[in-house]
Amino acid sequence: MKPHRPTKADLAAAADLILPDVIAPDLRVLFCGINPGLYSAATGHHFARPGNRFWPALHRSGFTDHQLDPAEQLSLLDNGLGITNLVDRASARAAELTPAELAAGGVALVAKAERWRPHWIAILGVTAYRAAFRRPKATLGPQEDPAGPSRVWVLPNPSGLNAHFQIADLAKEFAHLRTASDQRN
Repeated sequence: MKPHRPTKADLAAAADLILPDVIAPDLRVLFCGINPGLYSAATGHHFARPGNRFWPALHRSGFTDHQLDPAEQLSLLDNGLGITNLVDRASARAAELTPAELAAGGVALVAKAERWRPHWIAILGVTAYRAAFRRPKATLGPQEDPAGPSRVWVLPNPSGLNAHFQIADLAKEFAHLRTASDQRN
């Protein structure tokens, strides 16, 4: 049975919806998207839009033993992984978010880190990280400054709109984080 594809009306109704986090205490990695897209909000699953490369990159990097479907997102918790977003509200494009929303999202992410204490937070998008944490020169990879008790790693945005990174490149970047997250200190 094919999953339900949201209609135009479903997508329009999803504007400003909030997609619940997939989170638990002491995760190995909490992946942090920019904000849910309308497709994800309409389906109730993170990174659900066809063409988003999050799930393939996660698998090809070795975080999961098979490629999960967005509907299987809760099984991430069994692997010590979770998902949240910098900004909770859904929008058609991340470009619709204001700098103030991104900065407030950075503050909220630190509060989540204090509460849930993931070992690593992986922010999916260097531009969003720069805006949310006021780090204009940040690059991909591990960051010097933690988010509360959690170490921070910036990964490329897995959206299909990010043409700078193909799936193999994304998987390689995710694999660097997987290796680091396997080495708990």
